[in-house]
Amino acid sequence: MIIDDYNWLDSLFMTIITISTVGYGEIHPLSPGGRLFTIFLIITSIGLVAYYLTFVTRLLADGEWAREYKLYKQFNHLKKMENHVIVCGYGRNGREACEVLRDNGVEFAVIEAQQGTAPHPGDIMIYADATRDEVLLQAGILKAKAIIISLPDDAANLFVVLTARQLNPSITIISRASYDQSVSKLKIAGANNVIMPDKIGGAHMATLVLIPDVQEFITLMSTQHNDLFQITEVEVSTAIHLGALNLWQQTGCTILGVKQNDNKYLRNPKPDYTTVPGERLLLMGSKEQLEQADKWLK
Repeated sequence: MIIDDYNWLDSLFMTIITISTVGYGEIHPLSPGGRLFTIFLIITSIGLVAYYLTFVTRLLADGEWAREYKLYKQFNHLKKMENHVIVCGYGRNGREACEVLRDNGVEFAVIEAQQGTAPHPGDIMIYADATRDEVLLQAGILKAKAIIISLPDDAANLFVVLTARQLNPSITIISRASYDQSVSKLKIAGANNVIMPDKIGGAHMATLVLIPDVQEFITLMSTQHNDLFQITEVEVSTAIHLGALNLWQQTGCTILGVKQNDNKYLRNPKPDYTTVPGERLLLMGSKEQLEQADKWLK
């Protein structure tokens, strides 16, 4: 329009047929300036088309589009998750924790600093530093029911415990510790439970020598959680005489113990034991039996 005084429609038509390489011909003769502009337009348009074709091909061939789409779906799923578990660290302990949670149908999100770590198919993986507030918030800590902190460094674990307790005062925090002196510090910082994998592993091996079948059965009870077999806890709101309750005949559940209000455990309580409001019964049975017991106790 500026160089050769084309009207608006003729200029648009010439531009479209030039960019699309159709080339019907010139509507009006072009001046040298118009031809130079046409050369520039052809080179520029071909270059832009080649760039975008290369960009789209790379997205498809390298799996970049698939990764971005997976992250988009993961982000949307994270926003909807509630009462899930956050696992910080995808090392040996973190992987084992995720496997147990996965086998028992518990939703969880993993925070891992190493970008090259390959997640299990279907797991939600956030590649970031778990010590940062915004990362824990992205993982949904405000709506999570528990967080498992299995970082290899006790100082980092301590920092995450402090941050998690500050962001969600009611969350259950389970932390790993490598040294004995770190246990009390992690509990003071807000951890509900502190686990030392090396100590537990050594004790487990020694128990397998002393009572192998019993230990294997205990391990089975603590890791399996399905419709046929579960171990759960139920809070009682009134005083209940266990003998008069006769829970086993009424529902088929077995009472393994009682967690008393002073946080001590009474194992294998006698039939003449009477509960105190606020205590928790540790029950074993199928999902259906435990649901019946929960209704019976309430």
